[in-house]
Amino acid sequence: MKIGQFSDSFLPIVDGVGRVVYHYATALCKHGEECYVIAPMSDTGYRGGYPFELVDFASMELPRQRQYSTGIPSLDPHYDARMRNISLDIIHAHSPFIAGLEAQRLARRRNIPMIGTFHSRYYDDFYQYTRAEMLANIAVATIVNFYQRCDEVWTVSQSSAETLHDYGYAGDIVVIPNGTPDVEPNPARAAAAKAHFQLPGDPILLYCGQMNWKKNILRILESCADYQQKGKPFVLVLAGQGPDTKAIRQKADELGLSGRTRFTGHITDEDLLYGLYEVADLFVFPSLYDTSGMVVRESAAMETPSVVVRGCATAEPIIDRQNGFLCEDTTASLCSIIELALSDLPMTQAVGRLARKTIYLSWDDIAASALDRYSALIEQHKANRR
Repeated sequence: MKIGQFSDSFLPIVDGVGRVVYHYATALCKHGEECYVIAPMSDTGYRGGYPFELVDFASMELPRQRQYSTGIPSLDPHYDARMRNISLDIIHAHSPFIAGLEAQRLARRRNIPMIGTFHSRYYDDFYQYTRAEMLANIAVATIVNFYQRCDEVWTVSQSSAETLHDYGYAGDIVVIPNGTPDVEPNPARAAAAKAHFQLPGDPILLYCGQMNWKKNILRILESCADYQQKGKPFVLVLAGQGPDTKAIRQKADELGLSGRTRFTGHITDEDLLYGLYEVADLFVFPSLYDTSGMVVRESAAMETPSVVVRGCATAEPIIDRQNGFLCEDTTASLCSIIELALSDLPMTQAVGRLARKTIYLSWDDIAASALDRYSALIEQHKANRR
């Protein structure tokens, strides 16, 4: 099967959607399929080692979002020449924007089926960017129109399916969760990460993701500031990059957390990243924005339990105090869970072991499910043409 994965972000950008596309393409190739990733060009350097083909189009940085790039594929003759020589059986778009529109253009021209996956709370993104409710609503209406034109629509959680329906999408939705690479805890890898980031022997709280206030990072900082008042030792590790890194550092300093906080920046080495997950005692992720708990599953793979906000998308696989922890979206509630988890580490470690057994999902299994859906949609499309 020849599969096109279309995305508006990809490596070396490390947002969630780009990582999802990378893992889809890698796992599909492991299943013996021919996979192509189509995305804006964000690095012209050496990119060998991928098991799939990367077909990128000329792009430029987005204003106020310099970690992202965009372009117009039809105006890039090199991209167009490459795509003309690539035949595809099915297209899977992971964005409703430039790459998604290019996916729909190719799907119509070649008369092949197309899947669109809804990944993000786009209204929140547009409102944060424009501060105009009317503009955000217009953008959401355009996005819904994109998904109405797909042959099949996927979301990564039941919560995100409800969000898409709330936006006005009226069709059926298939829930296909994100997975986790096939990794296991490794004490040597954990020790290497601890040494690399110069972490002390104190209990470790970890956040991994974009350095963006929309991820509810202020709740983490305020909760840690309250917990610090109890005189208990701990270190807060904030891993990732993003537009609010400087402001988050400043806020940590204002709250008196500078001596207890480590900012790692972007981590490109997967061994270091998974070692950091493993060495952490609790993964703290109170984001209300995320539609999928990919980082929660990655943490679970390393037997580190997560604390997330009750009722949000990332809470879907968690049973409170069995395979993770649930809190309310308040500083006092998150602080109390941090205190509970760090004051009884044997209990927290038992919760982490059950998290791996019940939350971890292999990308190989997700790819197998995706291939079944791809095959069924291709056959249905052929039957409709006949």
